[in-house]
Amino acid sequence: MRYRTLGRTGIEVSTYCLGTMMFGAVGNPDHEDCARILHAAMDAGVNFVDTADMYSAGESEVIVGKALRASGRRDETVLATKVHFQMGEGRNRSGNSRRWITRAVEASLRRLDTDWIDLYQVHRPDHTTDIEETLGVLGDLVQAGKIRAFGSSTFPAEEIAESHHVAERRGLQRFRTEQPPYSILARGVEVSVLPTARRYGMGVLTWSPLASGFLSGRYRAGRPVDLTSGRAQLNPARFDPSIPENITKLEAADKLAELAADIGCTLPELAVAFPLAHPAVTSVIIGPRTAEQWQALLKGAPVVLDDSALDRIDEIVPPSTNLYHPDGAWQPPSLTDTRLRRRPTDERAAS
Repeated sequence: MRYRTLGRTGIEVSTYCLGTMMFGAVGNPDHEDCARILHAAMDAGVNFVDTADMYSAGESEVIVGKALRASGRRDETVLATKVHFQMGEGRNRSGNSRRWITRAVEASLRRLDTDWIDLYQVHRPDHTTDIEETLGVLGDLVQAGKIRAFGSSTFPAEEIAESHHVAERRGLQRFRTEQPPYSILARGVEVSVLPTARRYGMGVLTWSPLASGFLSGRYRAGRPVDLTSGRAQLNPARFDPSIPENITKLEAADKLAELAADIGCTLPELAVAFPLAHPAVTSVIIGPRTAEQWQALLKGAPVVLDDSALDRIDEIVPPSTNLYHPDGAWQPPSLTDTRLRRRPTDERAAS
């Protein structure tokens, strides 16, 4: 396993990061099986593990904590988790406020059964909270020794840049990493997010290299799709082969499968190798549900995409192109809140 420095933190991490979103009730409820996956990843040289408080309502963190404790290799592991989404019922149990982050980090430390978190990430932007408030509390947590570094996740380029400007003006610590969605089918971050992260010396760990399963080899053009199980059951419209957007994704996946065969690897191996070829990317998150999935993807670690392979990928999916909007990717209120893009009816006329 190759290692790269995580931005300017001085922390060396493996180019594969074990993602644990599928650990727990949402994916694999077998704690022992999940522990075996984590231990196998460590045995392969992976020293970077990513989770979040909201994954299976905290169960993922519990599984990771138990598995790390059993391994005896906590000190060797760079442990990352995230905060932002709603945890339980009631007000003020989500977001990026000092009040919530102060409570959430303590809960994560308990679930992870650890004294410190190596990388604490803000899972999404929060426009109800001043970024100065968020950076302030995260810096205090570093000073207290509860976290070693902090970063953002799925932030647009302008929010990343603003956070650095605020940190400089206010003398605060700054985001050291960004965790964006990035795959061959979702290349939008190439426009601004990756260049911005590189400009500020941030480490980048990318998520969803298999494009919500479209690059797993499971879905092919012209074949029926089971919409009653797996990811398709959670969001049938994203996988329905009769929808034009999905047809485009399936057709691209077929062409990419041909390319993978030509260079002697599988489609998933090609998909995971792609983000690592970008100079801004430090590590790619792989989130298996089963040990078999992990072992299959691990076989692709030696795959090198040369310039001719990357040129062919560019022909199939041009740079900066998003063939779909990644699951869970953040969208600004300026798009999601119609009140911010539509004047009141009586103010719309020119006269």
